[in-house]
Amino acid sequence: MNDTHQHIFIEGTDPKKVLILLHGTGGNEHDLINVGKHIDSTASLLGVRGNVMEGGMPRYFRRLAEGVFDEEDLFFRAEQLYLFLKDALLHYAPKSELVTAIGYSNGANIAATLLMKHKKIMDRSILFHAMVPYRNQPVHELNYAQIFIGAGVNDPIIPKNETQELINVLRAKGATVEDNWYNNGHQLTIEEVQQAHNWYNSF
Repeated sequence: MNDTHQHIFIEGTDPKKVLILLHGTGGNEHDLINVGKHIDSTASLLGVRGNVMEGGMPRYFRRLAEGVFDEEDLFFRAEQLYLFLKDALLHYAPKSELVTAIGYSNGANIAATLLMKHKKIMDRSILFHAMVPYRNQPVHELNYAQIFIGAGVNDPIIPKNETQELINVLRAKGATVEDNWYNNGHQLTIEEVQQAHNWYNSF
């Protein structure tokens, strides 16, 4: 199969459900395994490592500065990840019917890019501490998309207005977005994960 990304696959007890796990800067394919298990203990887990390095830290795409993305690289890497995920899902989980992406920070930003720029590959998305990945480019219709967003009102890396702009873009394209704001910074908290679990299980 397509081997552009280092990854781990853990088969769940329900072959119809898969969680795609996308880490933050400096993380790896194992980082969100426990988060995924908390969200859905029966789903299969596909953890994917970003294949761009920044100061020795894995990321999914390059940036020019803090909060300034290299859009050319972003689009190239998103296409590469999209093709990898299509192949991986066919290979590991051919019976999957419900695919959920769970991304944190850099991982949430690449997941948002997949939502906005590529044909449907996930049914639900859980985006922790995400921002607008790109502007002034076409965005797909997202009437099918169910999205949970968790954000910190005191996040020093992703200002509140950045996350709010992303929410506005997604809703304008028809996505159903539940946004949850927390009095914390950039760290991913147990409270966020629990609320994402509750949201996921509300359907």
